Amino acid sequence: MRLWLVFTLLLWPWAALAEAPVLTGNLVQGGLVHGRAAPGTRVEFDGRAVRLSAKGTFIIGFGRDFPGTAPLYWYGADGKQHSQTLTIKARHYRVQRIDGLPKKMVTPPREVLARIRRENGAIGAVRAKDSPTPWHESGFLWPLRGRISGVYGSQRILNGKPRRPHFGLDIAAKTGSPVHASTDGMVALAEGDLYYTGGTVMLDHGHGLTSVYSHLQSVTVKPGQFVRQGQRIGTLGATGRATGPHLDWRLNWFKQRLDPALLVGPMPKP
Repeated sequence: MRLWLVFTLLLWPWAALAEAPVLTGNLVQGGLVHGRAAPGTRVEFDGRAVRLSAKGTFIIGFGRDFPGTAPLYWYGADGKQHSQTLTIKARHYRVQRIDGLPKKMVTPPREVLARIRRENGAIGAVRAKDSPTPWHESGFLWPLRGRISGVYGSQRILNGKPRRPHFGLDIAAKTGSPVHASTDGMVALAEGDLYYTGGTVMLDHGHGLTSVYSHLQSVTVKPGQFVRQGQRIGTLGATGRATGPHLDWRLNWFKQRLDPALLVGPMPKP
């Protein structure tokens, strides 16, 4: 009896620890967080069930204006709901003014609105994917070496009119420079001429994480193709609504728009 009691007490702290998810990453607006929970645990965040891998790993993300606190729920082997309140650090964002743009690129003409809705629908369908394979666990690298010309979260004023915040990271370089996949993933969209983003590639990295590479001069991959981190997916251009050759690199966890800069180190020198 005493041996059984000692054995139970030794196991109890381990069981409690295994049930509570362990989080690592950037608890900040625009951040992506990796979690690990005991296999079989059910996790919920931001109003949705979070997919866990066979190893119990998962991810969650926080958009540009995510609230300062949010609950993370999980259900262990006992079937009971447990929760933890996450504190999300707020950020301050730049205001960027761009003047001299053609009027039709600031306010699109009526005749292209149906095209824009159709293209936005295709992009939204990719961002809704919840593929089971955690390809994102390959990590993140810069897709291109160049000058940072636009940062995540900045508020753009186009021809004097405030617009939606910029949700990507802009990297300016020479036209035709190769653009590489930052992370392993499946090509979910590959288009040569979208209205806003021109040559565009979207990659599905699993568990709701997707990336987009915009304004490409050429697209060298096809939908359904699997690409490895560092593999060439296109070349840099100024297609779509762009004032010069640059890559607009974006990252989403479902509808939460994330900051790619938080996931890579300093820009490598040429």
